[in-house]
Amino acid sequence: MTKKTQQGRITRISGPVIEADGMKGAKMYDVVRVGKENLIGEIIRLNREVATIQVYEDTNGLKPGEIVKSTDNPLSVALGPGLLTNIYDGIQRPLPTIFNQTGDFIRRGVEANALDQEKKWKFTPTIKNGEQVTGGDIIGTVEETSIVTHKIMIPPKVSGTLKTIKDEGEYTVKEIIAEVETDHGTVPVRMQQYWPVRTPRPIKKKNDPNIPLITGQRVFDTFFPIAKGGTAAIPGGFGTGKTISLHQLAKWSDAQVVVYVGCGERGNEMTDVLREFPELEDPKSGEPLMNRTVLIANTSNMPVAARDASVYTGITIAEYYRDMGYDVALMADSTSRLAEAMREISGRLEEMPGEEGYPAYLASRLAEFYERAGRMKLIGSKEKEGSVSVMGAVSPPGGDFSEPVAQNTLRIVKVFWALDADLADRRHFPSINWLKSYSLYLDEISTWWNKEIGDQWLKLRNKAMTLLQTESELQEIVKLVGPDALPPKERATLESARMIREDFLQQNAFHEVDTYCPGKKQYEMLRIMNVYAEKILDAVDHHVHIDDIIKMKSREQIARMATVSNEEFEQQFKKIERQLDTEIETLVKEVN
Repeated sequence: MTKKTQQGRITRISGPVIEADGMKGAKMYDVVRVGKENLIGEIIRLNREVATIQVYEDTNGLKPGEIVKSTDNPLSVALGPGLLTNIYDGIQRPLPTIFNQTGDFIRRGVEANALDQEKKWKFTPTIKNGEQVTGGDIIGTVEETSIVTHKIMIPPKVSGTLKTIKDEGEYTVKEIIAEVETDHGTVPVRMQQYWPVRTPRPIKKKNDPNIPLITGQRVFDTFFPIAKGGTAAIPGGFGTGKTISLHQLAKWSDAQVVVYVGCGERGNEMTDVLREFPELEDPKSGEPLMNRTVLIANTSNMPVAARDASVYTGITIAEYYRDMGYDVALMADSTSRLAEAMREISGRLEEMPGEEGYPAYLASRLAEFYERAGRMKLIGSKEKEGSVSVMGAVSPPGGDFSEPVAQNTLRIVKVFWALDADLADRRHFPSINWLKSYSLYLDEISTWWNKEIGDQWLKLRNKAMTLLQTESELQEIVKLVGPDALPPKERATLESARMIREDFLQQNAFHEVDTYCPGKKQYEMLRIMNVYAEKILDAVDHHVHIDDIIKMKSREQIARMATVSNEEFEQQFKKIERQLDTEIETLVKEVN
């Protein structure tokens, strides 16, 4: 891949940013090798022959005058079988391989192939010689893991006649498995291909986001849903449950492939991910969750410039699996650390700072990342569709949502899951504040819910939200006079809202049943809670005392619906509903 090498010399060093003179012919975003240890860097500014480079490794010990060599290639990722189950750093170096080479600490300038070049994969061709092919066409398959079949595709910019294709057999990623006769000559096709991380992979068309990404988490699916190919932000202060929420989304969302990017997170948090994910079981197949996961680990003590690369590496890998026709979920934890890296690099470049010291281009850089999400009609001669859903955690200092990263993210994403420190202190998890959060996908996906799950879905959800908003207004009065001083109707409203808040919105990630709630069960739970709200209001109108309503056995059973088996809930819920009807009727008869 390397062309004529451009060589210059270091003239200035400022932390992770260096300047090199004599770089005539170098291009923006070319990867360079810096100094005697061949540190990896990327050109981020050019002024005639002077290149400004952000270095993805520690620059301690570098001296002016040391050589800088351009590879004449942009920062690219290797794409092919072997990505799944792997753990990479921000510039796609496989950490297990590096550990074997250097031990516990990553040596500077260390190189390792992102994909194992010697491992043989069983390739099964799906087309024959002589067929017309175009970029994105699938020519064969490899069983990458027991869960995911890796589809070998013609690179995006290649089209022509398939001249040769290997028979079924075992091959390494670097062996030529096919040749395409194009207008510009014969192009070899390998199982491994490269793609520059800053360039989105091509698509035919972006589809409307009208299919929900089912996560099994009630507050996400029913109240603030995300669509397949959607974008969501989950901001919250320290200890509010960002990471566990992202873990739950990674484990349970109905995406076939998960890309988890730890972007500048604390080492101990990333260690938890690296320890837990290999041990977690994929609920759909019973196999280890890692069999459909790519982890990119970039901790806060690693060089800041690599945070920028890590999100681009993650989104490019996600797009690659999307191009096979899969639904991919990407979790970025957290984009605040990416913004902090931008701020530091911008300061080193002596650029004019924007709000709170962040660069003026903060919003456009964040948008560049999130806009690569979507449910797409894919390139290729056959109809294919895939999606990348992006969920980014934001860590605003002190939980202050008015700071620039949270505000700029809000302008870009369509779903806002606001984590609340007060709810977290009360052990209400997920600690999503239902009054601050929102989803702009509600109208688009309501058609799917109404058709597939229940025709009253949006109506039930809106009624529940109205109850919670009314409760919030009543709480101001309760603080002054106490709940007992309220009229019976208002007390009944508080009781209904409390049930939705505590028994529907709360969910135990560590409970064997409650950790995942199917869409139909969510719908039935909410429907019964709305029936309960209507019936107790009616009972209060018939002069039934609220204390008698609270003592009902069916009320207790409604509160425990979340832990009813996901296989038997329909039968059990019918019993609960019948008992509720009977008890309300009895109470009304006793009073009248």
